[in-house]
Amino acid sequence: MRRFLYRMVSFLMWDLLRGMALTLRYMFQPRVTLDYPYEKGALSSRFRGEHALRRYPSGEERCIACKLCEAVCPAQAITIEAEEQKDGSRRTTRYDIDMTKCIYCGLCEESCPVDAIVEGPHFEYATETREELIYDKQRLLDNGDRWEQQIEQRLKQEARYR
Repeated sequence: MRRFLYRMVSFLMWDLLRGMALTLRYMFQPRVTLDYPYEKGALSSRFRGEHALRRYPSGEERCIACKLCEAVCPAQAITIEAEEQKDGSRRTTRYDIDMTKCIYCGLCEESCPVDAIVEGPHFEYATETREELIYDKQRLLDNGDRWEQQIEQRLKQEARYR
């Protein structure tokens, strides 16, 4: 009897029919796949992407050269050099981030007392050489200027969790 049932299942290709039924069930449902370069999915408000240095609304850079981000970086990807300004405040003369070392942990953003360094919404930054992934102060400030509205909105949205 057992051998007979096995032969009937094999003869009727029961497994194949079950697979075809599963295919037909999902064939007429809406797609869940995104056509990536042309369609982009929603990003979480806690997403950590490309770094940016922010400015105050007056245009002055926020970084006060406290070097907390450099000290807390587990990958040692941040390099800061600072000097005292004429008005007595400290500002950075050099702020470099080696993106090949960065592990996007967000500790630099959390340690900054003035929200100067943040991780922005941008995640597509492929390059042809490694040297292009060493971000200097000007590139970080340009990133901050470009995404300031998005960054400000994200910081307001996440303020209760900080």
